[in-house]
Amino acid sequence: MTLFYIVLATLVGGVLSVVVAASLTVHVLGRVVKHLVSLSAGVLLATSLLHVLPEAFESKVEPHSLFATLLGGLLFFFLLEKAELYRHAHHHEGDGHDHHHHFDEDQAGRGGYSVLVGDSIHNFCDGVIIAAAFLASPQLGITTALAVILHEIPQEVGDTIVLINAGFSRRKALLYNALSGLAAVAGGVVGYFVVGAMEEIFPYLLVVASSSFIYVAVADLIPQMQRRLPWREMAEQVAWIAVGLGVVMLAKALMHSH
Repeated sequence: MTLFYIVLATLVGGVLSVVVAASLTVHVLGRVVKHLVSLSAGVLLATSLLHVLPEAFESKVEPHSLFATLLGGLLFFFLLEKAELYRHAHHHEGDGHDHHHHFDEDQAGRGGYSVLVGDSIHNFCDGVIIAAAFLASPQLGITTALAVILHEIPQEVGDTIVLINAGFSRRKALLYNALSGLAAVAGGVVGYFVVGAMEEIFPYLLVVASSSFIYVAVADLIPQMQRRLPWREMAEQVAWIAVGLGVVMLAKALMHSH
């Protein structure tokens, strides 16, 4: 049953994000994505700092080793992004961030296939993370999958817009994004069979998962929100972050009550 839940969680994340991208116009996507970015920041930080990391540190592993793993994970994802293999394409011309004209074309770079490669690697890593969380406990798996799914929606929306501006048709961009999302399922299955045989590394993988969430939130999502805004928009940002925190805390409370 654990493998079934892992496959279901990774599949839902990929399908749901593509469905959202397919069902909304570019103008509406721009308005929705900026709120989802704030929501994702709250969800990722709450999941990593209030749920996943405490689970790892409750193990018998030496804390210094776990902190070293956290540092190594942050540096690893930094280097992956430097190599353009860990993209977070939330930016586009209609997202309200006053990007210059032709920004989408610049983001598309030399071609959309590099976007798909980076996105596939990102999704595969997410699948392994979800598998490790489910193997540690079903409650942790559900919370971690929720964090990944909520983050995948704005990421896949951004990727779809970048692919369209790289010359893909809307249908082809959505199809390729859906295929890229299947990399998460592959990561989940590989994680189940590889990680499942090595229970002693669970705490380390949970810390790596946390480093991924923290890196995305602090290095990508929060900087998008750090700009001068009217008080109303600032209040909306804080409110959506608070909603993200509340979703994780509520989910944790509900699961521990059963």
